[in-house]
Amino acid sequence: MRTGDPCILVIFGASGDLTSRKLVPAMYEMHRAGMLASETRIVGVSRRAKSDDEWRRELEPWVRDHAQGFDAGAYRVFAQRLHYFVGDAVTAECYPALRERLAEIDSTCQTRGNLLFYLSVAPELYEPIIARIDDAGLVTEGKRWCSIDQRTKSWQRIVVEKPFGTDAASAASLNRALGRVFEEESIYRIDHYLGKEVVQSLLVMRFANMLFEPIWNHRYVDHVQVTAAETVGVGSRTAFYDQTGAIRDMIQSHLMQIFAFAAMEPPTSFTADAIRQEKIKVVDAVRPTAPGEVAGAAALGQYAAGPDEGAYVSLPGVPAGSTTETFAAIRLHVDNWRWAGTPFYLRSGKRMAQKRTEVVVQFKPPAANLFRGLRHFSGGLRGNRLVIEIAPRERTLLTFESKVPGESTIAPVAMEVDYAKEFRSANPEAYGPLLVDAMRGDQTLFKHRLEVEGAWHAVEPFIGAASAELRRGIASNYAPGSWGPASAGELMRRDGRAWHD
Repeated sequence: MRTGDPCILVIFGASGDLTSRKLVPAMYEMHRAGMLASETRIVGVSRRAKSDDEWRRELEPWVRDHAQGFDAGAYRVFAQRLHYFVGDAVTAECYPALRERLAEIDSTCQTRGNLLFYLSVAPELYEPIIARIDDAGLVTEGKRWCSIDQRTKSWQRIVVEKPFGTDAASAASLNRALGRVFEEESIYRIDHYLGKEVVQSLLVMRFANMLFEPIWNHRYVDHVQVTAAETVGVGSRTAFYDQTGAIRDMIQSHLMQIFAFAAMEPPTSFTADAIRQEKIKVVDAVRPTAPGEVAGAAALGQYAAGPDEGAYVSLPGVPAGSTTETFAAIRLHVDNWRWAGTPFYLRSGKRMAQKRTEVVVQFKPPAANLFRGLRHFSGGLRGNRLVIEIAPRERTLLTFESKVPGESTIAPVAMEVDYAKEFRSANPEAYGPLLVDAMRGDQTLFKHRLEVEGAWHAVEPFIGAASAELRRGIASNYAPGSWGPASAGELMRRDGRAWHD
C-alpha cells in the first residue's frame, strides 16, 4: 500500500471527541507506519482559543491511550505535523484568515495545494460549512487555490461523517449541496466499519475461494444475519440519540454497508468503481417493504432499567413517551437472481448481552438425512454455518457436522481462523487506513451517493408512519444484558429460524 499524497488535512470540529479519540490517534498510527507523506500536515479548526503547542500537549494523552505503539519520541515528531486555527467554520469571517494560514503551511511544507477537509461536526453544520468552503474559493478543480507554482495541479477532497441525512430526502439534499462544490470522485462518505480488516476480508473470502462463491446464493443459503450489539447504553448522548435511534444510527449506515459486501455480485475488477457499482446494484435491489408488511418484518425495543443505568425512557433529555428505538431488527429481501427468497436479518441494539458485530451465513441442511440411525447431538442435521466476527475479536468460524469418535453420535464442530493469532499483527484504528485511502484518491471503501440514498429507501418503512404499530408500547420491553425484546425472537420463529446468540 503506497503512502497518501502530500496534503493538509483540515479537521472542522477539532475540539470534539471524534478528533481526539479517533482521528488524531489514527493519524499517529499512520505516521508510525510510514503511511503519511513527510510533507502532510493536520490543521484543526475550532472556536476554542489555543495555540499549536497547547493543542499538541492536549492531544498527547489521547494518543497515548487510544493509539497502538505509543512512543513519546515518535509523538514529538508527529506533533510537528499538528497545527491549530481558531475560528467558527460556519461563518464567512473565518475563511480569509484560514485560507492565509493554509497557504502559509502549504508554502512551508510543500503540500502541493492538496486539501482534505474532514467534517467532524454536528450534521446540521455540514451544509453551511460546505457553502463557506466554496465561497472562500478553496475548491478549484485541479488549479491552485493559492498563488504558488500555478503549473502544479492540486486536489481538494472532503470526508463526510455519518449520519448522512436523517431520511432519503435529507440525504439527497446533502448530496446536492456537496455536488455543487465537489465532484463525486472528490466526496468521501466515510463509514469506519469498512476500515475493519475482517469486513474487507469478506470480499477476498468470497471471490478468491472456489469453496464459497458457487454456493453463495439462494439455492444453498437459508438466510443471512448481520448483527451489531453493544453492552453500553445511551448515557449522556440522549439529545442526539432520541432524534436518531438504532435504525438511523446503525442499520442504515454500518449494517447496510456490511450487507452490501455480503450480498453484492462479483465486481469485474478489484477497483473502487467496479466494487461500488456492485454495491449500488444490490442496495437498489432491496425489495421495498410495503406499509402493511412492516409490523411483521421488524421488532423494535427500548431497554429497561439496570443496576448501572436507568431505563432509556427515564434518562435526562428523553421526552416522556419517546418511541425512539434502542433496539431494532428488520428483515429485508433482495429481488435478484442470486438471492430470490433468501431473507437478510439486520439487528442492532444497546445494553445487549454481549458486544458483538458479526455476519452469519446460515446454509441449508442436506436434502436428505442418511444418518437417521445415529444420535444427533443438536437434535438433527443442521446446515453449515459461517460466522464472520468483526468485533470484539476478528475471526471466522465454519461449523460443520462430524461423527464423535467412539460413539454413534453426530455433533457440530467448528474450524476457526483468528486473525490476530494467524497473522500476528494488531489492526490499526479503522479511521487511519481510510484517511490514507482518501489522501491517495481511492474510494473503494467509501459510499457512493446512490448507495447512501438506496440504503435510506430500504429502511424508511421502519422509521416512518408505517412503524407506528411497532412503536406502540416499546418502553422498557427488554432487560439490559438480554438479546433484545421477545418480539425479536418471535420475528425469527415465525420464519422457522433463530438468532445466532
